[in-house]
Amino acid sequence: MVLKRVFSGIFGYIRRSDILLWILIGIISGYSLLLLNSVSTATGASYDRTQLMAIGIGVAGAIFISLIDYQSIANFWYLIAGFSVFIMIYTFIFADAVEGSGGVSARAWIMIAGRSFQPSELVKILFMITYAKHLDTLKKNDLLDAPLHVILLFFHAIIPVLLCYYQGDDGAGMVFLAIFLSMSFSAGIKLRYFIILFAGILAMIPVLWQFILKDYQKDRFTAVYNLDTDLSVRMDSGWQQYNGRISIGSGGFSGAGLGNGSRVAAKSVSYQDSDFIFSVAGEELGFIGCSAIIILLLLLMIKVLHVPSRSRDGLGKYMCFGFFGLIAFQSVVNIGMCLALLPVMGITLPFFSSGGSSAMCLYFGIGLVQGVYMRRQETDGSHLNRTETMRFSYRQMKSLKRT
Repeated sequence: MVLKRVFSGIFGYIRRSDILLWILIGIISGYSLLLLNSVSTATGASYDRTQLMAIGIGVAGAIFISLIDYQSIANFWYLIAGFSVFIMIYTFIFADAVEGSGGVSARAWIMIAGRSFQPSELVKILFMITYAKHLDTLKKNDLLDAPLHVILLFFHAIIPVLLCYYQGDDGAGMVFLAIFLSMSFSAGIKLRYFIILFAGILAMIPVLWQFILKDYQKDRFTAVYNLDTDLSVRMDSGWQQYNGRISIGSGGFSGAGLGNGSRVAAKSVSYQDSDFIFSVAGEELGFIGCSAIIILLLLLMIKVLHVPSRSRDGLGKYMCFGFFGLIAFQSVVNIGMCLALLPVMGITLPFFSSGGSSAMCLYFGIGLVQGVYMRRQETDGSHLNRTETMRFSYRQMKSLKRT
């Protein structure tokens, strides 16, 4: 009897959820594990096992999140926002600095149960909730076009960006900006505000270059344009991108085969398990393997964009657009990095790169999207919480007494 109820609940969940989205995510995660298993076998590491554990936790978390009404989650926006700021500041103060070449120094990881965790990955998902609630509240009160409130929206977004900057993780800060722009656009904020924002960014570029960007960051920008002409760049700041591009080109059309990449085994490309996982696909699976990654990510983006078109309310729509912005920006930047079309920013390829924090938290984002899909046929506000129901009943009783 108990077993029957369990199976009934499982099948009921499957019927309600977007099964195509789950299948697509399953294929992507399986592909990621194949690539990471190849790297692990060649280098004696355990990236695949760590990724598998993160996927397992992420799937469990995604299912749990999708079972809770996202409106109920968003009602606790103040707790979510407070926790986000706290964990980012805590990381900046107490995390050990991770040093890299060229002056890289980041305090973006903390230790939990003996494993490193990057809080900004979780805060990306939490930001989608708080910012969606902010947009939804303004939309319902017809305040979305008021200049003061648009400025407050910008300050809402700039807080995590600045916290990432002080952690030394500017790549994560750029992702927050992408999420902010995607969600703001979906809410219907007037185009003039975007023009003003971009004009302000362009005007700030000289200041950023002169006073904000560190030397190693400037070198990464200039390396992209000098990679083919300057040998000293290829041997220094452009070393990673140069070798990554060679690995991708060496695979030809179909690649050397999984586990047969000589450059993978030699660790010719640094961070080939994470930031440069695309180079592993290029060497071992060739043009076919790289194209498969791009196609799978495009299908995922299309699927995520399909959900808000059927959302019951603006809140769910904004969350989905935020997740789309995250996947789209990280995919474009990461692949652009690997092809030496964009500077290295330390941004991972969604669902493919190793890193328990990233994989796990991306699944939490899938849980939000699934939650929006599963409630697509409900009307906005159809599920009142217990307090709201009691207040409504009390008002009804008072009006009956008066009559």
